[in-house]
Amino acid sequence: MNGKVLVIFFALVALFGGGGMYYLQVYGFYAAVPATGEDDVVLTSLTSGAPEAILYEDFEAIDADSSPLRYRACFTTPMSQALLTETYALYDNPVPNVAPGWFSCFDADAIGAGLNEGNMTAFLGVANITYGFDRVVAVDEDGRGFVWHQINICGEKVFDGDAPPPGCPPPPGASQ
Repeated sequence: MNGKVLVIFFALVALFGGGGMYYLQVYGFYAAVPATGEDDVVLTSLTSGAPEAILYEDFEAIDADSSPLRYRACFTTPMSQALLTETYALYDNPVPNVAPGWFSCFDADAIGAGLNEGNMTAFLGVANITYGFDRVVAVDEDGRGFVWHQINICGEKVFDGDAPPPGCPPPPGASQ
């Protein structure tokens, strides 16, 4: 009889522990990011090298303090891809991160397919928005846009325990 009770106890602990872990990963740490209406979507200018706000509407975003990779946003813009491409820096090797299923405007698979097929263009939003992570902005031919954070070469090297490559800012906490 004691064995059955112990098995039931461990099964319940595993069930509740797994359910709690699932909830925390998919829902628990995320929060909506309120739109400012002015500078929620920025791209890095080819001329100044500085991030500049672009025209946008219908902005939705989520983020979590637990990881810089959890930021996702969706928006629309009246600006054409041609204008954006002539004005702002492109982003090499964009790889959108999967968003929680409940954040339905962001479909990483569809964004990746659009980027691969050439229907969507990726731009540098802000380099090193958090050390080692860039904010990437992708816009499709219809003006739908998507934003996510992606690890950059500085982050890849430093987080692997190597020295930052030339051109990277010093890591946080590094003596100069």
